[in-house]
Amino acid sequence: MEKVYRDAAAALDGLLFDGMTVMSGGFGLCGIPENLILALRNSGVKNLTVISNNAGVDDFGLGLLLQTRQIKKMISSYVGENATFEKQYLAGDLELEFNPQGTLAERIRAGGAGIPGFYTKTGVGTIIAEGKEHKVFNGETYILETGLVADLAIVKAWKGDREGNLIYRKTARNFNPMMATAGKVTVAEVEELVPVGGLDPDQIHTPGIFVQRIIRGKHEKRIEKRTIREG
Repeated sequence: MEKVYRDAAAALDGLLFDGMTVMSGGFGLCGIPENLILALRNSGVKNLTVISNNAGVDDFGLGLLLQTRQIKKMISSYVGENATFEKQYLAGDLELEFNPQGTLAERIRAGGAGIPGFYTKTGVGTIIAEGKEHKVFNGETYILETGLVADLAIVKAWKGDREGNLIYRKTARNFNPMMATAGKVTVAEVEELVPVGGLDPDQIHTPGIFVQRIIRGKHEKRIEKRTIREG
C-alpha cells in the first residue's frame, strides 16, 4: 500500500469528520506538524477535541484552529503562550481538560499500548484528583488515570521513509513518538523523505506499522519565545 501523499490536504482526505479527536505532536512550537495543522484549518472540520501538550501561539500551530473556533475542547498540560485560548476559555467557549505534563505523556503512551488506565501519585490531593478513583498501594494513595486514543494522530519527524518509519530529532521526540502509536490513523510529515532502506534500523523511533500516511513538508520552525542578552 502506497503511504506517500503529495501534500497535507491529500493525506487528510477522507479521514476528517466533525466532532473527531485529534492528537497533535510537538513541544511548544518544536516538532509540530505545521503543514497538517494548516490543512486541518483549511478543511473546515469543526467541534474538534485536540490532545496536545500545548495550544501553539496565537498565529501559528494549533492557534490557527483556535482563531477559526474549530476546536471545542483541549486536553493539554500547558497553554500559557496563547491569548486566544485564554479568551475563549474564560468566556466559556472552549473546554479544557488540564493534565500534569508527565500524566499526559503517560496517558498517551498507555493508549498506544492498549492499556486502559494506570495509577499515579501525581495530582493526589489537588483538583486534578476530583472525581477520580483513589487506591492505596503500600500505604500511599494513587489516582486512576485513563489512557488516551484519538481518531487521528498528526506527527512531525525529521526523517521518514516510504514505509512510514520515522526518526525524530532532539526536542521533537517529545510527544510525537507516543502519539504515533495512539491514533486510530496516524499521518506523519517529515523534513526528509528517503527510500526504504535509507534509515539505520537501529535509529528508527517509530516503526512504519504505526503510520498510515506520510508527506514531505516545508517547515517554518518558529521560536516560541526568543530571549537574547544585550551587550
